[in-house]
Amino acid sequence: MYLLPQEIEVWYIIPAVRKELARLLTKEYGLSYEKAGNILGVSKAAVSQYLSNKRANKITITAEIKKEIARSAKLLSVNPKLAISEMQRILKLMKDTKCSCEVCKKYNKDVLQYCGSEPQY
Repeated sequence: MYLLPQEIEVWYIIPAVRKELARLLTKEYGLSYEKAGNILGVSKAAVSQYLSNKRANKITITAEIKKEIARSAKLLSVNPKLAISEMQRILKLMKDTKCSCEVCKKYNKDVLQYCGSEPQY
């Protein structure tokens, strides 16, 4: 049995990105847990769990991706309406740089035989 890449994104990658954004928005930009949660589409309790390492602690984000997340956090601290587009940008970057593939290799080994293969007609 395997998970679709989108399921890996939902279970592991998006929470890890939100965790890093929550950390930056609260620590670097002084936003409350509630305001950071509103920007990220999660509750203030979820922000608290991210910051106390109770949630989204299964994967490590590369320095390159963290740099892009920091760029997004700076934008979001000024314009929260960019949250969805910034999340999509980061997720696309992670796919393009194969960071998502590394997560898949760790938690979804069974999909590797199908991943990136040409369709069989």
